[in-house]
Amino acid sequence: MAGTGNIIVYRSKALVLFAFAFSAFAGGAYAGTEVRVLATHPAGDPVTLGKSQTFYVHIGYTTDETVMIWARPYFQGREVTAGSNPSRSHTGSGETLGWFFFMGPGEQVDEIRITAGDGTDAGTRLITTYPVRIAGSDRLAASTSEPAWLVALSEQEERLQREEFEKRASTPPSAGETVFFGGFMLAVAALGIGGVAAPLWAIRRWRGGWRVAAAVPAVMTGFVVLRIIVDTAGDPTSHNLWPFEILQVGVLSLVVIGVLLAGRKFSGAET
Repeated sequence: MAGTGNIIVYRSKALVLFAFAFSAFAGGAYAGTEVRVLATHPAGDPVTLGKSQTFYVHIGYTTDETVMIWARPYFQGREVTAGSNPSRSHTGSGETLGWFFFMGPGEQVDEIRITAGDGTDAGTRLITTYPVRIAGSDRLAASTSEPAWLVALSEQEERLQREEFEKRASTPPSAGETVFFGGFMLAVAALGIGGVAAPLWAIRRWRGGWRVAAAVPAVMTGFVVLRIIVDTAGDPTSHNLWPFEILQVGVLSLVVIGVLLAGRKFSGAET
């Protein structure tokens, strides 16, 4: 019996030690990133944000992993609809800038949640919360001077983002990226040509109402292409996403012709 009792005691101690070690490991992993709010602008308690005014958070951080850091507004446990800062990668110790602005008047904030991680749900965690009292207004905010930390961090973020952009621009694309981009552009070209050719083929082959129906996607595709040409002649930046416009209208045109083909087959019309 004594031996059995000793075994139970040893097992209990082992479980306690295991639980302690696990909690220490988990705590250490969670404590890998620390952040603290150093200042805010506009300062005060409470704060009223004017129309399109931005609230800035001066954040100090220490991290032994590479993370991105975000500051998001919450009210009564609910995330507030607001635009907020993107983030570059951070490691070591330093200072960064968080910010947000309301999409419309009448919003309220009672805490700012600062998260860090890789941007995924599983890889991003809440690091700290910062209590505030902020309300949105539909009036324009009075002009105020920006604190030195805000000016310095804004210039730092602009410089670092420009350096990252220049680095990416100067880095040649990988073989996989080249193949993907080439394949995408070929798909866009094929769908664009198909979106025009298929309706024209149907217009030549069909008669009556079927011909009129086939003319609809042809006109639609032609209108989109013509609008892109005319608009970019006046403003080259007006259709920066033109491949996606061609892709969208090309797919829609082919779908319409496919439906018409199925309808003709079902109705027994000659092809």
